Amino acid sequence: MAPALLERSSWSHPYTTWLPTQKPDEPSIPTTTWVRREVDARTRTIPPALRRALHHRDRGCRFPGCGVRFGQGHHIRHWAQGGPTTLSNLALLCRRHHRAVHEEGYGLDRQPDGELRFRRSSGQLLPEVPPPSEVPDDPVKVLRARHEAEGLVLHARTATPGWLVEPLDVGWAIDVLHPLAR
Repeated sequence: MAPALLERSSWSHPYTTWLPTQKPDEPSIPTTTWVRREVDARTRTIPPALRRALHHRDRGCRFPGCGVRFGQGHHIRHWAQGGPTTLSNLALLCRRHHRAVHEEGYGLDRQPDGELRFRRSSGQLLPEVPPPSEVPDDPVKVLRARHEAEGLVLHARTATPGWLVEPLDVGWAIDVLHPLAR
């Protein structure tokens, strides 16, 4: 592996390292000058250490709305087009979304601040998906308290229709509302 120097970058990637340098005239005395370096691989294959760092940074598929925790490393700028095998040029994608990027025309690029931006094959940006909401320890208790605060009273006959007091025929309702559900 050969380190690639990142001298004047507008953003600092969390997995670049800062290494001490030595003055040319005093090779045996380290100074307090630090240079930012990033691990680089000479091949398309991601080395194990870089793969671990990628999994640690991304913690799962980076495609908006995907929650798969395991994935494959994807070169943002393709290796065959001169893209380096560095952490700043890699993104973790699940198998499904990795295939979507390569075969279905989806695209991604890294912004100057380090965030990823995904596009459909038409070029339209994919919107960011908010993180899933937290589930309380006792969701039933929270829901009952919310209903009580709003004055909503639920009981066993709440779903009974008010006409002729007959119960709801769920099968018939599904057939009417969604005829393909048979």
